[in-house]
Amino acid sequence: MSRIGNAPITLPSGVELSVKDGEVEVKGPKGSLVQAIDPRIEVTVDDGLVKVARNANDRETKARHGLTRALLANMIVGVSDGFSKELTLIGVGYRAALKGSQLELQVGYSHPVNVDALDGITFDVPEPTKIVVAGIDKQKVGQIAADIRAVRPPEPYKGKGIRYTNEYVRRKAGKAGG
Repeated sequence: MSRIGNAPITLPSGVELSVKDGEVEVKGPKGSLVQAIDPRIEVTVDDGLVKVARNANDRETKARHGLTRALLANMIVGVSDGFSKELTLIGVGYRAALKGSQLELQVGYSHPVNVDALDGITFDVPEPTKIVVAGIDKQKVGQIAADIRAVRPPEPYKGKGIRYTNEYVRRKAGKAGG
């Protein structure tokens, strides 16, 4: 029995969910998202509650039951509130700047690194060492933030690099450390 899959999702005001031809479309104040669903999973909407049910009890269907419910919940939060990830640049001379819709990173290489925004993703640089990635699709926001972090991941000796704001980087002692 999937505890996550059986939990109903409440639709906030201003959010519409429609199911047709194996796809679920969620529309809200910030935009709309579409997700294909497995034919073994049923999605029903009644009185502002979204319920996800499964037709079979095999292992794969049980896994998809919880996954589908989690994806739908993330879509509903995305179109109503949106998602954001904040990154911090730590290092001498490390900085970020916006060039149109592109993000330009200077992180110790001989050249600046440019990161393009996907559709529906926006970058914000409140200060040169902070980057905010925002959008309505949780998967895209997380992927772009991970791509930016991968340009210069934090290293364990001095802690320099790009990290999530709430990320803890375990430090190591250097050669002289005892």
